[in-house]
Amino acid sequence: MSTLKNHVQLIGNVGQDPTITNLENGKKVVRFSLATNEYYKDAKGEKQTETNWHTVVAWGKTAEIIEKYVDKGKEIGVTGKLRTRTYTTEDGSQRYVTEVEAREILLLGTKNEQ
Repeated sequence: MSTLKNHVQLIGNVGQDPTITNLENGKKVVRFSLATNEYYKDAKGEKQTETNWHTVVAWGKTAEIIEKYVDKGKEIGVTGKLRTRTYTTEDGSQRYVTEVEAREILLLGTKNEQ
């Protein structure tokens, strides 16, 4: 049950080609944006779409799989957890960033796309 405390599952489309960084210790980290869509009907009964953008970060083997198989537009499923980090800008302002740290990904779409 402890895995439900910080658990995220998303299905969406990759917004741009993933950015891969090779660290000095030999590990890989990959970052990309993921768009998820929700559909609803407004007060007039017209279908509406709300798109949310999520920043996804993956490390190690998961990063290697993303590097090899994922590019802009690809539909994927992501399982992971939320991470919030802070940093200070050059002008001294403190910024907060919340990202999805991917543990697993699922490649979706048709076999021909892959």
